[in-house]
Amino acid sequence: MANFETAFETTMHAEGGYVNDPDDPGGETYKGVARKRNSKWEGWVDIDLLKQKPNFPKNLEQDAPLQEKIKNFYEVNYWDKIQGDNISDQDVAESIFDFAVNAGPKTSSKLAQLSVGAKADGIIGPKTLEKLNATDKKTFLALFALAKIGRYVNICENNATSRKYFYGWVRRSLEGV
Repeated sequence: MANFETAFETTMHAEGGYVNDPDDPGGETYKGVARKRNSKWEGWVDIDLLKQKPNFPKNLEQDAPLQEKIKNFYEVNYWDKIQGDNISDQDVAESIFDFAVNAGPKTSSKLAQLSVGAKADGIIGPKTLEKLNATDKKTFLALFALAKIGRYVNICENNATSRKYFYGWVRRSLEGV
């Protein structure tokens, strides 16, 4: 079965650290946690306090309680929602998890379901898990990458400001293929 720790480390490498990009609809972001979408996340209190100390934002990485909050946030709100512990292949689980972090667990689950021919309801349950665990890994990863890229094309067609993120999204989509 897939391992959260490994998936988390891989995704955090892709997410980076603190960013406050005015073009990002999520606004201020730390390791992929967007303040506008997760305003009640308890880590924002820590970040606001650390802004007042020297070496911001580098000081965020040394704050162990904040790092634990990040890890817990992703395990509960993303890994558990995609049933990561029940996916047999690590690469498949990591791809679904990483896209969940980028696009939301429901969207990632729907595209994963479409990629294996399951009912696309956005909830990975026993039937989807059965299909995910029985599908050829390379086939799944290729179909899932194409589905992700299609979604990104759609986003960019509807929002010209998002085009600056397109190539990074595509690169990230193809890394696990």
